[in-house]
Amino acid sequence: MRKGWVWLLCGLLLAWTGAAGAEETIRIGHSVSLTGGASMWGQSEKLALEMLIKKINASGGVLGKKLELVGYDNRNDAVESVNVARRLANDGVVAVIGPAQSGNAIATAPVLEKARIPMVVTTATNPFVTIDKRSGKTRPFAFRPCFIDPFQGTVAAQFAFRDLKARKAAVLYDVGSDYGQWLAKYFEEAFVKAGGKVVAKEAFRTDELDYRAQLGKMKGLEPDVLFIPTSQKEAAMAAKQARDLGLKARLLGTDNWGSPDLIELGGSAIHGGYFVNLTDLADPDIKGFVQEYRKAFGADPVLPNPVMAQDALLLVVHGIQAAKSTDGAKMAQAMAHARGLKVTSGVLTIDPVTHDPLDKPAVIQKVDTQAKSFVFVKKFHPGTK
Repeated sequence: MRKGWVWLLCGLLLAWTGAAGAEETIRIGHSVSLTGGASMWGQSEKLALEMLIKKINASGGVLGKKLELVGYDNRNDAVESVNVARRLANDGVVAVIGPAQSGNAIATAPVLEKARIPMVVTTATNPFVTIDKRSGKTRPFAFRPCFIDPFQGTVAAQFAFRDLKARKAAVLYDVGSDYGQWLAKYFEEAFVKAGGKVVAKEAFRTDELDYRAQLGKMKGLEPDVLFIPTSQKEAAMAAKQARDLGLKARLLGTDNWGSPDLIELGGSAIHGGYFVNLTDLADPDIKGFVQEYRKAFGADPVLPNPVMAQDALLLVVHGIQAAKSTDGAKMAQAMAHARGLKVTSGVLTIDPVTHDPLDKPAVIQKVDTQAKSFVFVKKFHPGTK
């Protein structure tokens, strides 16, 4: 009997100690792709968040408590992203950073909304991440620090028309991707509005890597620019096949191009291509972050995800501090009214109506395969002439 009581008391003591320990930390969730084709961005996101949390904790934490990052691999898959969201909710996180991809974020949003846990995505640019497509209403617990696809598509179109002097454009996109479908739409609308003409718009199915039939139809139409809103792998393959077919159009892409794999896979065919991105290593606003990351990990951050992940975390921290609480509804209300918040990328102001950032700039980068790097071309702000 005595042994039984001893074991019972020990168990209660351990349980009480564990609960007390849990109360000393604020758990922040991270839904991230650590394996698969998007893993290079996901790994960089994770490192950047760990680096920032270490700094925050060293300076006293948040509301006197340490931050703890709880992350799981969503494998860049919508079903797995939902599973990760449920697991994080059960783990008692007060907010979730990620996912990075729009399809995964759209699938995740209802789960975290039901749990009343704020979600701040990193690079998910589809408008329907923060807006419920069926009701048209803003999701109360969904936020983002990155620009959205209508702006990105408009920037690409304006750059093509004004800077590249393109008057005829062709578009190659993934019909199975929300990202690709919507960016193709936004680019076409903005390019036509600027005075250009989209002479061809060809689609392929996800995981297809042979686009010669689609590109062959474009060749005779002689487009000045070929817009390819896809990931780095598809863009590289399309560039090679386009050049093999003799298609001479300037190549133009989006933020998913921003990977070293684009250069490795595309080789000379992708040289001289341009793409829209959220930030650039040469951006003076992130100079300190880049230096800190290099010192900590001996490599450059794989942009833009790690920068956006830190922006997301700083928005969450602002929500906790402004609300003086880790209650999800109170945090979300505070986050929706963030104004002039100093973040890694510069300054962040959230639109309380859409939960998207206001006045978020974009950058144009050029692919230099000889130097194996991306060259900063210019910065685009909303309303740039």
